[in-house]
Formats: sequence, structure tokens, C-alpha cells
Amino acid sequence: MEQQKEPKIRHYDDGTASVLRKAVVYTELRFYQRSDVLYQLTQMFCQRYLPKYGDRTVDQMVQAARSTKQNIAEGSSDGQTSTETELKLLGIARGSNKELQEDYQDYLKRKGLEEWFGKNKRFESLHNFCKEHCKYDDYKDVLPKMNDEELANMAICLCHQVDAALTKYIERK
Repeated sequence: MEQQKEPKIRHYDDGTASVLRKAVVYTELRFYQRSDVLYQLTQMFCQRYLPKYGDRTVDQMVQAARSTKQNIAEGSSDGQTSTETELKLLGIARGSNKELQEDYQDYLKRKGLEEWFGKNKRFESLHNFCKEHCKYDDYKDVLPKMNDEELANMAICLCHQVDAALTKYIERK
């Protein structure tokens, strides 16, 4: 007969037992940090390159970027009491991230611009930059200097990285 492990019970400083799981500090998760970069980048992109009125794409893109970031935060917090709720919210974050990626890919197609991938030199340097940097402070001086094609490709690259990390995280949970 297999012996079941007793759950490790955590205690507060005063010795009281806690029923909550250990909190995840979501702000330290690299995929959360990248989702914050995506939100800031999307705000800037929409203000610079999309019409201010009459195009729901702006609202959709900003909301998808915000939803990705906020659902990671909420899911991580709710995960202390419910794994089911955590996974549901992280799944919603993943879906919002995919929606945002599609919007950027559609923009490039609509404008006749190139999506970078594979052996493209521009893609390699962009991918490496995004791989090495995950906080907004690393991007804030670079973003204003980029054109629409560069920003859209950076956003797509970040979307891929957020998706890969989020997928692995969900699988581990």
C-alpha cells in the first residue's frame, strides 16, 4: 500500500496554521513582466499608428494586452485558494495574448509589411533582445525610436515568448 504524503502545513508568524498555498509573486514572473512590456508597447503602437476614432481595433488590442497582464496577476493571486480558478484565469490570459498576436500579424499584412522569423537577421537580433530583457525599463528608451514594422514584430516576438512560458507554467500547475 502506497503511503500518501501529508500536505505541508504553513504557519503564520504567530503560529496559526494557514489554509492558503504559498503566494506566487507574479511581478517576478518573467512572462508577467513581458506582458507588462506588451501592454505599454501596445498603448504606444495604437496611439502612433492606428486611428483615434472609428476603429474598434484600438480598443480590442489595448484590451487584449491589458487582459493578458491582469489575468496573470489575478490568476496568480487567486491560486492561493483555488488551482481551478488560477488555471482558468491563466488560460484566459493565454487566449488574450493570442488575440493580441493575431492583431499585430493582421496589421503587418494589411500594411504590406514583413513579419520577421527564421533566419532573418532583424528577427534574430530582435528575438535575442526580447529573450534577454523582460522588464519595461529595458524597453522604454528603445520603443519610441522604432517604426510600426519594428514595433509590431517586437510585439509578436513578445507574444510568442509569453505564450511559451505561460503554457509551460500552466502545464506544471
